[in-house]
Amino acid sequence: MRRSSSPLSLVLLGLGVFLLVLAPMLAWYVKPRAAVNPVDIDVTAVYTGTGSYFDVEETETLRDRRITVTQRVRGDVGDSERSGNAVWDVVTTVDTEKSLPAADPHDALDFSTARWVTDRRSNRPAHCCREQPYHEGEAYLKFPFDVQKRSYRWWDSQLGATVTLGYRGTEKVRGYQGYVFTGTVPPTRVGVRQVPGALVGRPEASQVFAEEWYSNHGIKLIIDQATGRVLYAQLGPRQTLRAPGAKKDAVVLLDVRKLSHTAATQKFAVGKAEEDSARLRAVGTTVPITAAAAGFALAVVGAVLVVRGRTRPEEE
Repeated sequence: MRRSSSPLSLVLLGLGVFLLVLAPMLAWYVKPRAAVNPVDIDVTAVYTGTGSYFDVEETETLRDRRITVTQRVRGDVGDSERSGNAVWDVVTTVDTEKSLPAADPHDALDFSTARWVTDRRSNRPAHCCREQPYHEGEAYLKFPFDVQKRSYRWWDSQLGATVTLGYRGTEKVRGYQGYVFTGTVPPTRVGVRQVPGALVGRPEASQVFAEEWYSNHGIKLIIDQATGRVLYAQLGPRQTLRAPGAKKDAVVLLDVRKLSHTAATQKFAVGKAEEDSARLRAVGTTVPITAAAAGFALAVVGAVLVVRGRTRPEEE
């Protein structure tokens, strides 16, 4: 008598071994390569709040007015592919009720552009590709993947430096849970601006280089743990002018205690976070566990059948 293995047993054994090998590959090889910043991003975030701003036409600070900040982020696919980094162009406008809707963003209360370049995996700044302005830190438009319960250095573009945001627990945005990070910015001199002396209490001088000061009443960001996506943002920017060497503010340019994401922006962010987190979870956890369990079962069954074999009389 001799033993021979059936084709079915070999197929089951081979398939089981394949799934057992596939499981760790998905978790340790495929997932890290899936957790990268996109290069074809095109996202618009809108913030609204009520505060004060300096009206150039009326040459005075108007209070209790609606302020809208619109931030559009678009990826430069060509530069991203050439550099291997995520190259994102950012256009930010600050509008009042007078300038909304504006056909030309240059008509806004404030208009700025920037180019944010990051390592696609770590989210760290990558200083290349005509980056502007130079920036540092661990987070800005998003946090790194797999956010930890610790403090992060967040880049404040108005300050021109990083701000330490501390972990403050969890909070839900439209039913979806994220990590909360908060911080503040004390009054800090950030530059100078040439203005009429009378504007800052120096009427004897036709023009002076007034000091620009910036602070932030409070920064609150709610972040998706898996992807680092910002689910909700709330800022409290304050921009003022002081006479050269003065200790007190002379003019308030912008002051909004609570400038936060609109409901539509929150809804979009949560939807994308749910989608991307599910994909990462599938590649890194669900599919590997399923593959490992199925592979083990198939390998055991296949091995048993191979060992048992199919007995038949030997040919003479």
